[in-house]
Amino acid sequence: MLTYVVTGASRGIGLEFVRELKGRGARVVAVCRKPTPALEEALAGDAPVIADVTDAAAVERLAAALDSVDVLINNAGISSVAKSIGELTAEDLQTAFLVNSTSPLLVAKAVLPALRKGNRKMIVNISSMLGSIAQNNGGWGYGYRASKCALNMLSVSLAKELRPEGFIVMAMHPGWVQTDMGGPQAPMSAPQSVKFMLGVMDTADQSQNGKFLNYDGTPMAW
Repeated sequence: MLTYVVTGASRGIGLEFVRELKGRGARVVAVCRKPTPALEEALAGDAPVIADVTDAAAVERLAAALDSVDVLINNAGISSVAKSIGELTAEDLQTAFLVNSTSPLLVAKAVLPALRKGNRKMIVNISSMLGSIAQNNGGWGYGYRASKCALNMLSVSLAKELRPEGFIVMAMHPGWVQTDMGGPQAPMSAPQSVKFMLGVMDTADQSQNGKFLNYDGTPMAW
């Protein structure tokens, strides 16, 4: 039985990861700031781990309670409040980077001892095509775009450092998904996105290490 740690598990894509993985019979450590009835139902009696990924002490407590972990899915993230340069504030930028870039790396650092004991040794950072410099055709959402771009770079650095230990580290674009962030007009449901991404994770090997991938496994432009 594989063990997965999923952050941002209370709703949206994170919740669907929990549902799908529990349906497979996997052990899931579901991390969230505030549990929802939907998450508690998906966990089928298991307790969620209450932790804010921006709280270093909470992350350390989470890591201390873990034994062996096969896959870490850094899913927790936020959008930018400011969409244009006129609305931009230092606080908006700092918050986006803290949640979307800094926290995933520090969660990975904290969970690393447990991942080293696992069989898969995989870290998946949920990124976005909006973090692609090559595909920036809109010029808006400064904090979100820049923080996801930073997450991509951190993923590559982590992949290169941990490669000798057999780790696979990937950044993945989940698609435009019907969530609170993506909106109801998005073309893809959360279950569809998660099934695609788990399919990629299931078969990933060292050839995917350090890559930025679409939900279906095709390479994304940096």
